[in-house]
Amino acid sequence: MCLSIPGKVVSLNGNTAEVDVGGTITRAQTDLLENVKVGDYLLVHTGFAIQKYDKKDAEETLGLLRQVFKHGKFQ
Repeated sequence: MCLSIPGKVVSLNGNTAEVDVGGTITRAQTDLLENVKVGDYLLVHTGFAIQKYDKKDAEETLGLLRQVFKHGKFQ
């Protein structure tokens, strides 16, 4: 099973984005998406950005994940 967490694009260099996923910066190829910009939220799988994520939905998802991990629900 895979879990993809929304990450925020912090920089772009051609078709490579640096994405902040929970404080960890990872690189993702953006070839599969159109018009990726700094500040966009993306879902990244195996080094490829596979979906843009609405900012409101991304922030809600990240907030829920913070609550779950804070309370130790993933045991």
